[in-house]
Amino acid sequence: MNDSLTELAFADALKSVARNLQLKQYVQQSAEWYPILLRAAERFVTGDVQEQGLSCRDALDAKGYRTSLEYIGENTLTEAECTQAFLEFTRLIEACAEQRTGTRISLDLSHIGLSVDEDLAYRHLLELARQAEEAGLELVISMEESAKTDAILKLYRKASAQFTNVGITLQAQLPRTMEDLEQILADGSGTIRIVKGAYQEQEGRYIPRSEMLTSRYVQMVDVCIQAGRPVSVATHDERILGHMTSNKMYRDSAVELEMLYGIRPDLSRQMKDDGFPIRIYLTYGEEWFLYLCHRIAEYPPNIYDAVTRSILGGTDTIKQY
Repeated sequence: MNDSLTELAFADALKSVARNLQLKQYVQQSAEWYPILLRAAERFVTGDVQEQGLSCRDALDAKGYRTSLEYIGENTLTEAECTQAFLEFTRLIEACAEQRTGTRISLDLSHIGLSVDEDLAYRHLLELARQAEEAGLELVISMEESAKTDAILKLYRKASAQFTNVGITLQAQLPRTMEDLEQILADGSGTIRIVKGAYQEQEGRYIPRSEMLTSRYVQMVDVCIQAGRPVSVATHDERILGHMTSNKMYRDSAVELEMLYGIRPDLSRQMKDDGFPIRIYLTYGEEWFLYLCHRIAEYPPNIYDAVTRSILGGTDTIKQY
């Protein structure tokens, strides 16, 4: 098996691990594994509490980066927990409003109610959109597994019809996404964040990492630009970034690059120095297990960094920007 196939197989395995609740509970209760993986997670997650996320935001803002900030979590299974997440997002919006840095707020709808009751998620979403609008902030909905896509897009369309500061994330790996994009461009007004897609899907329901997926990704970005829509290009793929660097169209439009905290800070710095607006996606909270597995799966060399950080103590991520 060649290196690229090995990396794909490894990524798929990690995505399966990420969904294993039994393994997650074992890790959380393990005196041996929990400290090791928590240390690894510190490369990609700013901390457990809001203050740590805001501190990291401030440090990156001082270096000239834009930021997205999210209280991490998804698939919340009780109304009480959904309400707790909603209240935390309320506090986050209030904190960002006080600083007036233009930080974008990101969230998963399953964190605030979608896995419990669609109406609950919608009520929470509308109230957060209202609060964010009053604070002059964007609120961007993340995309989740394809089984949730219809429900997520439904709530996004309803909310964006009332609030122009609500954006949406689309996964290029889903065959349906180009059609979804065309509908969103016809109806909405908020930022569109385009990702390749980190979730493990059933065979035949997604486009594997390939030249085809890369071309499709670029096509989606181009469609947004031609429609005059603000677009967040959320990728670390150097082929896509090289294409953007060599094409003047990307410099003369409402395009920004969005990169995950802790992944290729050298690349973020390089693109910023080249004149592109760079937004760093920051997360905080205790539900870091799923996020850690996905971050390693998206860029398999991260496993080396994660292991060495756990064993040797790692380095200050912020300093790498």
